[in-house]
Amino acid sequence: MVTGGAGFIGSHLVDALIEERPDKIIVVDNFFLGSRENLAEAIERYGDHIEVIDADVTDLPVMRGIFKKYYCDAVFNLAVQPLPYSLDHPKECSDNNVMMVTTLCNLQKENMFNILLQFSSSEAYGTARYRPMDEKHPLGPSTPYASSKAAGDLLALSYYRTFGNDVRIIRPFNNYGPRQNMGSYAGVIPLTINRILDGEQPIIHGDGEQTRDYTYATDTAKMAIEAVKRDAVKGMTINVGSGRETSVLQVISAIIKISGYKGEIRFEPEREGDVRRHIANIYLAEDTLGYKPQVDFEEGMKRTYQWYVKKRGGAKK
Repeated sequence: MVTGGAGFIGSHLVDALIEERPDKIIVVDNFFLGSRENLAEAIERYGDHIEVIDADVTDLPVMRGIFKKYYCDAVFNLAVQPLPYSLDHPKECSDNNVMMVTTLCNLQKENMFNILLQFSSSEAYGTARYRPMDEKHPLGPSTPYASSKAAGDLLALSYYRTFGNDVRIIRPFNNYGPRQNMGSYAGVIPLTINRILDGEQPIIHGDGEQTRDYTYATDTAKMAIEAVKRDAVKGMTINVGSGRETSVLQVISAIIKISGYKGEIRFEPEREGDVRRHIANIYLAEDTLGYKPQVDFEEGMKRTYQWYVKKRGGAKK
């Protein structure tokens, strides 16, 4: 089962799971951000082996009913309400993100499924206190979203320690690539690409020197599957990143170069709760999962830009 499987990373995970040839892939999504279009290629390839269910993971009775119908070896939990949403709706975001984890942990405790692969977020760390940031870095979330992700991780691990639930956590840093939401609550990469394609100025909030560790979504998907395959990582939290620190200004500049945009960048006030620096230490992922990013930033940005151009029917002249 992939909860949030119609979303950005979730749909790439579904694609990667097809290569494993499971009997069934159950996608549970309430389509808050996800879309059926993201799953179109997967359904075409795998047909009746994919079941898409419109449901809210916070609803315990509904989820229990789904698990009674479909016993799952593993659940990949990507169901989430995103960071920008938490700035406008802090209570709803916090409550729902924690409740989704609670629901799954309780159903796992009832033996409804075997392995829970919980998707965390590098936002749980907050701004880097040292670099690169390993899994021992203190949790210092600066937004309601980040706090809810940290809380969900701690909750899942408490079920592992108290009840013996088979919980594994991966903590992705900033993902990018095709299918990333470009509507409400979009990230800087799809926002910038679409502004340029619309003939508008790209925008940087703050001075642009804030940094992130960008990972192509297919690399994260492959690592998630490896984390489920390897029992040695039970009860562990493992970073997923590139090990490369990239500033927002460098990201915007890369998109400008690929697109051929000739205008200026517009600078606006920094966003609330924006972390200053992020870079992942990925040694644990390398040692335990044999992880090595396959798509470098330059190539990934080209693929991402080309996907948005194709989706929109070409660049604006």
